[in-house]
Amino acid sequence: MSFKNFRFAIIVRVILITATMLLLGYVAFGTENQVNIFFISLAIAVQVYLLIRAVEKTNREISSFLNSIKYDDFTATYPNVGHSASVDRLYSEFNNVIRKFREIRADKEANYHYFRTIVQHVGIGLITFNKKGDIQIINSSAKKLLGVEGINNIFELSKVSPKLVESLMKLKTGGSDLVNFTQDGTHTQLSIYVIELMLRGEEFKLVSIQNIQSELEEKEMDAWQNLIRVLTHEIMNSVTPLSSLAATVKDNLVDNIEDDVPIEKEELEDIYLAVQTIERRSQGLIRFVTDFRNLTKIPQPKVATESVSKVLEHIQVLFKYEMAAKNIKTSFSVEPVNLTFSIDKELIDQVMINILQNAIHALEESTEEKHIIVRAFVNEYNRPTIVIRDNGCGIDEEALSKIFIPFFTTKKQGSGIGLSLSKQIMRKHGGGITLKSVMNEGTEFTLRF
Repeated sequence: MSFKNFRFAIIVRVILITATMLLLGYVAFGTENQVNIFFISLAIAVQVYLLIRAVEKTNREISSFLNSIKYDDFTATYPNVGHSASVDRLYSEFNNVIRKFREIRADKEANYHYFRTIVQHVGIGLITFNKKGDIQIINSSAKKLLGVEGINNIFELSKVSPKLVESLMKLKTGGSDLVNFTQDGTHTQLSIYVIELMLRGEEFKLVSIQNIQSELEEKEMDAWQNLIRVLTHEIMNSVTPLSSLAATVKDNLVDNIEDDVPIEKEELEDIYLAVQTIERRSQGLIRFVTDFRNLTKIPQPKVATESVSKVLEHIQVLFKYEMAAKNIKTSFSVEPVNLTFSIDKELIDQVMINILQNAIHALEESTEEKHIIVRAFVNEYNRPTIVIRDNGCGIDEEALSKIFIPFFTTKKQGSGIGLSLSKQIMRKHGGGITLKSVMNEGTEFTLRF
């Protein structure tokens, strides 16, 4: 039998039980005791009513308890004494459950306030917003960096920097960008980093914002100081002997002019050699300045999708005979073989040539079996990566810190601009170049695209 609700089911069942009892009384007493049957029926009706009321009261209390949990209302309490043992035990369990939920909510609120305090006081700006741009969290550091008080939507930042809003909406997980803007006459450069999150089926972005202007200025100053140090070293190396030779020639000529003595052939030869040396060193200084000027003229990459395997095959053919002549074993591998990347092939060829030439130079004095390993793969950030490793003499720690500085070189003959150019080319491709080296073990260059 099916009933629409619990109350109706109870009533029907009790009525059936009552009818059965009346029938039993009728059979037992017959029609002579109709008064007794009436009072018995009345008593049964009252008991049925009280039973239904008790059952419904229990149901209402259970419903009230479940609603409290549903709507996070844990203020209710239930008296757990003064009733039957089963009811007291039921109320006691209700109170235990409500108390446990109160403790959980208190812990949850404490943790929320704890983490909110951390977020608000951390030195890095943090913003979270959904796909519509509605902001959930913006901490004090972010407000200070952006010069805003209270904003509700990320698009309100357009008045601060339209490019910032464009970057925030465009960037995906792991994406980063540098954004420049001027605020109250002060130039600021922000570094932004984005990750995407899912919360209850809704997509959010978490953005970290840092003002790197001061760090950039410090690095820029360090770069200028290192560059000036190298430039002055190279220029002084050329200018000092030129000055000395010019002074010597001048003294010889002055002596001959004052004494009105003809210059002998031997003295003319000495003057000729001095002038020739001055000319040669001057030309070297001009080449040095030309190389310096070329550093500022790297073209913008003309990017196209290229096969990594084909690029490495071209480089392998280019160095094949030189490697064989110098007994250098090479190994080129690409994983996966169909790996591609977006590059300006001519510029990346130049980077590869510079690094391989350095590797060959590092192996020149090696007495062990010489190896150069070139390996291409996809790194953990799903970006194409090329690693070039040799087992040469390595680079000492002091030189490592200067290796990408223009005109710094460890070679006896070298301009010192190859690695600096390579670094700039990689930056223009949106990638980077890093270096690891251990003395007498080898050097490893990593190109990330």
